[in-house]
Amino acid sequence: MALSIRVDGLSFSFGQRGENCLQGVSLEVSESELCCLLGPNGAGKTTLIRCILGLLKPHAGSMSVAGHDTAALSARQLARLVAYVPQSITAVFPFTTLEMVLMGRTPYLGMTASPSRADRRLCMATLERLGAGHLASRPFSQLSGGERQLTMLARALVQEAPVLVLDEPTAALDYGNEIRIFQLVTSLVAAGSTVLMTTHQPNHALMWADRAVLMSAGSVAASGGPSEVITGDRLSRLYNVPVRVTSLAPPADEQGDQEQQFFCLPEVTPPRRRRGAADQPPRIP
Repeated sequence: MALSIRVDGLSFSFGQRGENCLQGVSLEVSESELCCLLGPNGAGKTTLIRCILGLLKPHAGSMSVAGHDTAALSARQLARLVAYVPQSITAVFPFTTLEMVLMGRTPYLGMTASPSRADRRLCMATLERLGAGHLASRPFSQLSGGERQLTMLARALVQEAPVLVLDEPTAALDYGNEIRIFQLVTSLVAAGSTVLMTTHQPNHALMWADRAVLMSAGSVAASGGPSEVITGDRLSRLYNVPVRVTSLAPPADEQGDQEQQFFCLPEVTPPRRRRGAADQPPRIP
């Protein structure tokens, strides 16, 4: 299978005397693969993504996206190959939600061209697909964090790039929208897209991903199939808390159709609550 993202020996630090944020990072993500990037705060996940996107220039190493050396691509060329959803964004100007999504069509427009009717139809249809069509005319600055995240995902989708890079795309979403986003992402992967996403939830990788990459202190600690990479010992060392990975067998009448599902749990004992008035059983007259 061809590679969609390839990183070889990447190193980066902020400033000449800055501490190395990335140290010899190598990473491969194949076509039609969902890869989850995990690690504690400060591990280098977002810095790695910003290097892949050309927003930061590494001191050493090389990167390619969809078979193209990113160092040889213009910003417009790279935007046609990879779309990006950041952790958060603040709008300075009073753009509407639809206008924010229309910005995803910029790589296909001329210097002075305006979005066409076809562009607007595509953007509106994408908002509807995400259940956010009702937000189209609302000011982006007035949206909730979750609504902004849906808007940014719609903007990335209308770029029609073969590679999607998502930096904690479900961080601000409620549980229902989180599930819907992962269903959408996996459907995109099934249709041929490649997705690299960061997450702080190991269960996301165990449930949805094809590949998991663990990062620690600017280096790759492990890479491979989620059930092989995400183990209790590795997570305990990575996050410095005791973690257990266990499995849940499918019901007996469905075992032929479903695979064994793995998930992780913190091995901590929650404190006992004092029984207050709200916890008292109802009195029966």
